[in-house]
Amino acid sequence: MRIRNRYSRIIINALLIISGFLVALPFIWMLLSSLKTDREVLQIPPTIFPENPTFQHFVDLFLNLDFGTYLMNTLIIVFFSMIGLLLNTMAGYGFGKYNFKGKEIVFAVVLITMMIPGQVTMIPTYLVLNQMGLTNTMPGIILPGLIVAFNIFLIRQFMHTIPDGLIEAARLDGAGEFYIFFKLIIPLSKPILAVQVILTFIASWNSFIWPLIVANDDGLYTLSVGLSLLQDQNVTNYGLQMAGAAFMVVPILVVFIIFQKYVIEGFNVGGMKE
Repeated sequence: MRIRNRYSRIIINALLIISGFLVALPFIWMLLSSLKTDREVLQIPPTIFPENPTFQHFVDLFLNLDFGTYLMNTLIIVFFSMIGLLLNTMAGYGFGKYNFKGKEIVFAVVLITMMIPGQVTMIPTYLVLNQMGLTNTMPGIILPGLIVAFNIFLIRQFMHTIPDGLIEAARLDGAGEFYIFFKLIIPLSKPILAVQVILTFIASWNSFIWPLIVANDDGLYTLSVGLSLLQDQNVTNYGLQMAGAAFMVVPILVVFIIFQKYVIEGFNVGGMKE
């Protein structure tokens, strides 16, 4: 049995390694191609590793194109999306731990909004922002994405796993509501907040449709919109396109690596509670 289990683990690990390599192969090829010269990218037969590695494509993104502006706009959207995540967490905490008149009705309305596709609400939202004079402005890009019903729902469900007695004990000790939220609830909610941070970062970092609709000025475009323009304007410059794509993907991987330990911690805690 020990020998059989040993061989089973070896086979499973080998399959996982091969599968992981196959999944990562396009990403690896993208990174390697971004370091190749224009001639080497189009070379046949293709080379795996760049013969003369260069970062010129990344330099061109910021010197010859407007990727610096696109990056700043994207970072602004990410920053305010994180503020929106804090507001969503407060709302989820309120729905999960407070009792007030009409709570179930209001929460039902929040759930109903989850059933409406975003494409359906784009035109009404645009018309409202246009009447407020917020089209072609950064606030017009940011405001519709601050509150997300799915985030509120997920936080509210997680709040049910936190004992009410813990909050009551803090109140008896004289702790205020904001102190309880920031010093007690937030640390206990690290697993779910880690998931929310990753999802919120990916959504805001890759924001494409809404900025393209609201903004008419190139100075308000995001990285995703800039990458699409890059593909249209530099059809044959594949190295430059690979550099732009790599610049879009790498930060997402970095954020996931930073917060993955909290996600795994949440799985472990959930498994123990089960």
